[in-house]
Amino acid sequence: MTDRPIEDYAVIGDTCTTALVARDGSIDWLCWPCHDSPAVFLRLLDEDKGGACEILLDEVRETRRAYRPGTTILETLFVTATGTLRLTDFMPLHPLAEVPDEGPDGAPHGRIVRIAACEAGTVSGRFRVRPTFDYARDGAALEPEAGGTVLCRRLAKPEGVRVAATVPLTIVGDRVEAAFALQAGEGASLVLAHREDDDGDVGSAAASLAATESYWHEWSGRCTYDGPHRESVLRSALVLKLLTHAPSGGIIAASTTSLPEAVPGTRNFDYRYVWMRDASFTVTAFVNLGYVREAAEFLRFLREADGTRGRDLKLMYGINGRVPEEEILDHLRGWRGVGPVRIGNAASGQHQYDIYGEFLVALHAFLDAVDYDPPVRVNDHLAEVLGHLTDHVIRCRHAPDHGIWELRDETRQILHTKGMLWVALDRAVQIAQEVDVAPRERVEEWRRVAAEIRADYHEKGWNARIGAYTQAYGSDDLDAAVLRTVLFGAFEPDSPRVAATLEAVSAGLGDGDLIYRYRNADGFEHPEATFAACAFWRVGCLALAGRMEEAEPLFARLLARGNDLGLFAEEIDAGTGEQRGNVPQGFTHMAIINHAVRLDRAARHRDAQTDEPCRWAVGA
Repeated sequence: MTDRPIEDYAVIGDTCTTALVARDGSIDWLCWPCHDSPAVFLRLLDEDKGGACEILLDEVRETRRAYRPGTTILETLFVTATGTLRLTDFMPLHPLAEVPDEGPDGAPHGRIVRIAACEAGTVSGRFRVRPTFDYARDGAALEPEAGGTVLCRRLAKPEGVRVAATVPLTIVGDRVEAAFALQAGEGASLVLAHREDDDGDVGSAAASLAATESYWHEWSGRCTYDGPHRESVLRSALVLKLLTHAPSGGIIAASTTSLPEAVPGTRNFDYRYVWMRDASFTVTAFVNLGYVREAAEFLRFLREADGTRGRDLKLMYGINGRVPEEEILDHLRGWRGVGPVRIGNAASGQHQYDIYGEFLVALHAFLDAVDYDPPVRVNDHLAEVLGHLTDHVIRCRHAPDHGIWELRDETRQILHTKGMLWVALDRAVQIAQEVDVAPRERVEEWRRVAAEIRADYHEKGWNARIGAYTQAYGSDDLDAAVLRTVLFGAFEPDSPRVAATLEAVSAGLGDGDLIYRYRNADGFEHPEATFAACAFWRVGCLALAGRMEEAEPLFARLLARGNDLGLFAEEIDAGTGEQRGNVPQGFTHMAIINHAVRLDRAARHRDAQTDEPCRWAVGA
């Protein structure tokens, strides 16, 4: 197969969309202008039909790459038979003269800039641009323009990509090419522009690079984590920032669609939407690093996306509206031939009641971070939102659902959901203790129902024959999601039953350091790979149980599972070590952040030799 390994990809972006850059410098995935827009480059999902923006060099011998520290600016060093070339890739995102209280904190330009600089000897090659609009369902007309640019115009709609370069452009069939022959100290730049009024302005590439670097340095400089894993934590934070959509405040789950979770298999889904659960996870990670504004921006997104103030909270949202119906693009063969390629997501219609707990954890963390003095637009409707969310919890406490794993067969009385319903009411009570959001009798009702829910799942979730808390009431199936409930306080981490469950999950779902979500039938034919975040949950449970001598080295080994840039997809194949699923995956990077913070606080608490309770990180 010619398709590159998933771990070969780097990500660049501008907080509106992202692009994936392969190790050989080929941009194989780009949705423009937004994360969930139709793909312009999608060789990631079809080597033949999908377009790309390539750099083709003569006689390449070696390739190395790295991000500029504290940025999302990618540098790839190519050593050829005759010289050395450095390729710098970025999407311009310039600082604002003044950052507003709400809205984007930078100015995206809707461009990709590629700067090739010969550093030694001589290097020859060419850029090659082949857009395939609307997931390769629409053609492109290539039109030379005055000034030397080329407009790649979509046939069916008024959309296009303008190509500009510091070297002459030529049209070769359905491609635009820019050949260069460089000596040491010389360079060639290529600019792709999406906006119709953008002429490419390739002459400003160097200034744009400096401005973009300034934006990212300022943003990275506000990270409050200074523990032993700062590089991995900051890289994960930068990934999460790239998964935000600055104009709306939304946070998507991952940059891609349909990268398979199982090979062979059909577990291919579209993650370019705003999941309440995943976005709430990300909010807690941002708060743990001091990025409170990003958390507030997600609340802005919800305020605008959900006019019901929590009464009709959805499982997921599109960036600019509802999630489209799930559709299979059967003209695309999929990554390495593993289909189907899906856009949209059918899970948007499921019942997943744990989202109330997920969101209230994030809301509580945000309010705590701002000392319970939120912006007026949050505070004005806080009581109403809290009332609606707790009403949901009380109403659905006995109902089965599809759960965190979005099981596509029958609904169940899922233990993780029940634990997160308790978490929802617990955090609502904590908020009410700090701000006047509900009458005393209402808060007492939350306490009472929370206690009933907790007693219920402690009794019905325990399976004496298995010797563990299991996936659902009456089930023999193990579920790594039970570990998450421990991290949120739904179970006591040092209880014998939790210890037994941790051992059962490690033995029954573990493969070395890695953990499967579950192993029971779920309506799909082939089993998936291990789920990266689950392995980090085990780290958290070990730390909470005081087993730091196990937790710390396990965490370090898991970090080493990322690619050479510290990026993670959703899953890891236990047999090959290859990454699986959509990439980069916010779920995984959020877990890295929260557990690095958790371990750091636990280590400081241990070293201080104090009897004071440890202030744990929120999130999982």
